[in-house]
Amino acid sequence: MYAIVEIAGQQFKIEKDQKLFVHRLQEDEGASINIDKVLLLGNGDNITLGAPAIEGAFAEAKVLGHLKGDKVIVFKKKRRKGYRKKNGHRQYLTQIQISTISTSGGKKSEAKKAAPAKAEKPVAKTEDAPKATTENSDTDLSGNTVAELKEMAKNRGLEGYSALKKAELIELLSK
Repeated sequence: MYAIVEIAGQQFKIEKDQKLFVHRLQEDEGASINIDKVLLLGNGDNITLGAPAIEGAFAEAKVLGHLKGDKVIVFKKKRRKGYRKKNGHRQYLTQIQISTISTSGGKKSEAKKAAPAKAEKPVAKTEDAPKATTENSDTDLSGNTVAELKEMAKNRGLEGYSALKKAELIELLSK
């Protein structure tokens, strides 16, 4: 069984008990990490492709250590100008070992997606209430953004508000 996963912005083809180097991770040595972004799962001829990730699939890995990669020499030169710059760079890496690849059981990603959906509905209701009060009083108009003030002017049927600054919009709406 193999999988293609995304770790720290890079995609890797992983198998069980495989060791690989990834960009530096925040976890301590010996810690176990959960990789939720599984893009593809392959088991013999059976291939499961995600859009973009497979729901519920995950891989577990153990952090073996943190180290620095080989030195990369960056040499810049402009011929006949006497310009030469030499720099070096060593990338910080983390070595991990894949312990398991699972096709189901990743309930954390489902719980995260369900919670924001519920939170979005009350936020929309709270935004509607302040807009009704801001149209009537001058002190609340200064707390709004220019885009909100232009939307209020559009709703009232006013014209010529697109080139106005914030102070001019507040003055126009307070009349």
